[in-house]
Amino acid sequence: MHTLTDRRRAGVLLHPSSLPGQGYCGDFGDQARRFVDLIAQAGLQIWQVLPLGPTHDDGCPYQSFSVHAGNPDLIDLEWLVDKGWLTPEQAGTGCASPEAKRQALTSAAAAFMTQVQSSADAPMLSAYQQFLDESAFWLEDYVRFQAFRDAEQRRPWTSWPPGLRDFEPGACDRRALELAEAISALRFRQFVFHCQWHELRRYANARGVLLFGDIPIFVHQESADVWAHQSLFDLDAQGQPVTVTGVPPDYFSAEGQLWGNPQYNWQRMQADGFSWWLQRFDSAARQFDIARIDHFRALEAYWEIPAAATSAKTGKWVQTPGRELLRAVRERYPQLRLVAENLGTISAEVEELRHEFSLPGMLILQFAFDGNPENPYLSHRHSQGDIVYTGTHDNDTTLGWFESLTEELRARVYKYFNHPREDMPWMLIAQAMASPATTAIVPWQDFLGLDGRHRMNTPGTTRGNWRWRFDWTQVPRDLVQRIHALLAHYDRLPPTD
Repeated sequence: MHTLTDRRRAGVLLHPSSLPGQGYCGDFGDQARRFVDLIAQAGLQIWQVLPLGPTHDDGCPYQSFSVHAGNPDLIDLEWLVDKGWLTPEQAGTGCASPEAKRQALTSAAAAFMTQVQSSADAPMLSAYQQFLDESAFWLEDYVRFQAFRDAEQRRPWTSWPPGLRDFEPGACDRRALELAEAISALRFRQFVFHCQWHELRRYANARGVLLFGDIPIFVHQESADVWAHQSLFDLDAQGQPVTVTGVPPDYFSAEGQLWGNPQYNWQRMQADGFSWWLQRFDSAARQFDIARIDHFRALEAYWEIPAAATSAKTGKWVQTPGRELLRAVRERYPQLRLVAENLGTISAEVEELRHEFSLPGMLILQFAFDGNPENPYLSHRHSQGDIVYTGTHDNDTTLGWFESLTEELRARVYKYFNHPREDMPWMLIAQAMASPATTAIVPWQDFLGLDGRHRMNTPGTTRGNWRWRFDWTQVPRDLVQRIHALLAHYDRLPPTD
């Protein structure tokens, strides 16, 4: 049933914010289409894009303001010029910074609403109304949250006036009337994101490229989701977390990671048939061809840390009704293609749950060389049903990783691969393609041969992450041909008609 396992494929991992362009951030414009064209010509059939939600100042898409909304930083302003809602000058100015882009989008919203009110573009008006209808279960909560937050000088929602803080309908309705113009502009941003993303998805699909997204397992305390659904989280009467999320020491951090998201009230979630979760999977099904459940192990048991703790080591495992949730998801969305992120501290029970629902897991080649001959990340131990990676967005680039190894470990890597002629990172890329795993995915930095200065994220840190962008001058002239030849050698090219 899972189409990722029906034949051998290969893909690339790159967050859209890393695309080139003149603005401060990559977007869904012509550079995204150029990237799709390049990887399709190379024979790659999957673009893993990671989460696409609106981020906080650190830029991390796993800590978003909403599990449903899109990040307006990714909007292509030239698209708005083509629609007649922005001038070229406004679009150019809007590329300078997030604040300038927000102003440009507000100007475009005003032009759009004028057009809507005059009914000058009936198809666009119909598309807008359809978007509002299909997004009703999350959109108003999100746009109100953002408008209220801006009006409150971006203070945490727990410090808002009690009526707003407690999500009281009367108080929220009155405030929304006062901020109607700002809320309308926020709705417009989400509509534009929706239109542009689905245009890009259709463009990619038409060229044989599937878009592979992410479902972050936890949500940020400062989000529309926690504010609008406080009873579904482990909060006190003032909205503050009682227990928070994280993980014990693992591959990524010897000290563990203290993420700080509020824990779920799983009992309440299960009592209403997991409706909040089903809405999340509904959004994923609408956005992506494939979706990864981030930190899948929390669907078996999560690491519960007291909110006052200063270390992730102060925690305990607590069981989760994940099996019941996955049954509900499978019943509601039988064709939804899901992947389980099963990295870190993984128990036999977690793997049993994953296999029960036939979910592909992740195999990271950089983790393979600890000297243990039974290490599951060694190529000869890979299973066909899983996905092999050289590394992920949370790893160093493969070249950076290899350069950081001791001479002894480098020798171990060369010996395992029988002293190949290829240098890093192509030695590891070739091994990923040779793997028995049906799907192989390589971060774009590895295809470009970039070192550790081009790393995307370092788990457990908050500075300098999610800022990396590539430039077309970094793309070797023979890269398409080199990838294509490698895929042909290891039977990972798309089928020919």
